[in-house]
Amino acid sequence: MRRRFTVTHVLLPAAVFACVLGGIALTGADMWLADRVFFDRTTDGWVGAHSFWANELVHTGGRNLARLIAGAALLVVLASWIWPRTRPWRRGAVYVVLSIVLATGIVGALKHTTNVDCPWDLEQYGGARPYVGLFADRPDALPRARCFPGAHSSSGFALMCFYFLLRDRRPRAAYVALAGGVAMGVVFAIAQEARGAHFISHDLTSAAIVWYILLALYVWMLRPKAV
Repeated sequence: MRRRFTVTHVLLPAAVFACVLGGIALTGADMWLADRVFFDRTTDGWVGAHSFWANELVHTGGRNLARLIAGAALLVVLASWIWPRTRPWRRGAVYVVLSIVLATGIVGALKHTTNVDCPWDLEQYGGARPYVGLFADRPDALPRARCFPGAHSSSGFALMCFYFLLRDRRPRAAYVALAGGVAMGVVFAIAQEARGAHFISHDLTSAAIVWYILLALYVWMLRPKAV
């Protein structure tokens, strides 16, 4: 069981993420997708730049949703010290709080250190900076950039924590939770890409980082010894 868990949760996701991100870097899929889906050449603007769904609903509302879920889990943790009936939920609630806080915090910190531009800052999309490939050497003369990986999508992908919370007790519900977390992250990513805030590689990298943060917390806090 441990070998199967390692393959399905560690090795296989790593291989998929590496292949997809490598393919994006080699093929230029970031800009191809931005040019054909998210940037409107007729108006020279991003399709979601001024839209309610991308800005208020998904960007602001999605960020508040993640905070609300983390806050609710924190209340469960606090309640477990007062009401004995809630004590069996304490560890799971702590896991949810740590998952959301660490996933969004680590991705946000990386965004400020990797020095990668947002699409809306690039010359071909109305900005002032030249495009520098994801793995290319960035000229020192360019201003610092803070757009990789995608921080906002990390708050959606962080909800994959409910998969790990449920996988050993309710496997079917766990897969539903996994699909929901992935879907939420994808919606958050699409909104940001439609606003010009990120390329798809930024958000896929965010998904990979979040997955392994959640996995590490699960192994540390929740995984049965036999798994």
